[in-house]
Amino acid sequence: MNWNKLIDETQLATIKEESAQQPVLIFKHSTTCSISAMAYSRMERNWSDAAGIKPYYLDLLGFRSISNRIASEFGVDHESPQVLLIHNGECVYDASHMGISFQALSAVTLSS
Repeated sequence: MNWNKLIDETQLATIKEESAQQPVLIFKHSTTCSISAMAYSRMERNWSDAAGIKPYYLDLLGFRSISNRIASEFGVDHESPQVLLIHNGECVYDASHMGISFQALSAVTLSS
């Protein structure tokens, strides 16, 4: 799995543009949280590029301001860990904690 690092708020405009061509995943990860580590590991173990989702990774401890911007930009409450699936510039799916699964993301992607 090849994560794209989300390190600048200006990347959110790029993500919106990219989501017109393919679904984009934003994975918000706290590097000090065991639940976040487990969700991250599950995502990596089950990932398949065949789903056609472009993955972005956000380190919450290093870039909390970006997480706040994501919450306001896409109309979701901040949680950690959290995934958002962006399609056509909108958040079409979000999940947190143990609700994070690649299978659920794939199901949303296939139905879009």
